[in-house]
Amino acid sequence: MTGAASGLGLEFSHLLARDSFDLILVDIDGNKLGEAKEILEAKYGVNVDILHHDLSTPQVATKIYAAVKGREIEVLINNAGFGLSGFFSKTNWQAEEAMIQLHVLTLTHLTKLILKDMLEKKSGSIMNVSSLAAFQPGPLMAVYYATKAYILSFSEALANEVKGTGVTITVFCPGVTKTGFQGKAAQLSGSKESRINFRTISPQAVALYGYIAMQAGKPVAIQGFQNKLTALLPRFVTRAFAVSMVRRIQEKLRE
Repeated sequence: MTGAASGLGLEFSHLLARDSFDLILVDIDGNKLGEAKEILEAKYGVNVDILHHDLSTPQVATKIYAAVKGREIEVLINNAGFGLSGFFSKTNWQAEEAMIQLHVLTLTHLTKLILKDMLEKKSGSIMNVSSLAAFQPGPLMAVYYATKAYILSFSEALANEVKGTGVTITVFCPGVTKTGFQGKAAQLSGSKESRINFRTISPQAVALYGYIAMQAGKPVAIQGFQNKLTALLPRFVTRAFAVSMVRRIQEKLRE
């Protein structure tokens, strides 16, 4: 489990521990990882190992795999992620480079390493957490939307490749959720978190939906009628209109 110290990652950890899975939690926040380990072990009686890594650094997937190799990994959840808003010409490149490394390279490499072992034993589930943002370009969050679109496309292709192998790939595309994501995006962009005022869903409810979808082996999981409609909207309007609509939404968030 990546990004396991808080938000959706922590909620997924609770769901797995409830079902008696021993856990390997990976996150950049060592203090919160330690807290999560104590809570999960005490509450569920499972074994929890923690790996303190910055998942936005090159070759970190190799380090994680070296630490877990030889363990039977039944479930991999690639959940870690963050956002950054603003005009691409003005946003911080170092943050965007880290985002691409995290959302694209680390996720892809770790999936490849773990998937090979799952295919050998003909069982396992992988969930890659994307976003509702994956379904259209996103002005003022251009890199974030693009990386989430990559996760969607990549995961759907893998889901097709592994059909009939005993391994399933699910890409989970949640909408706006009450996690620390908004605060992180606001902090990196220099805006105020209070400007993000969409109605949000609790991380517990969102995580449960994604978890059940992964257990069922669904290739794509989108929670709620409104989110499903939003994902389908670009099929019924022009791409230019869809992009303009996202631009208007992002501008309101920055007012």
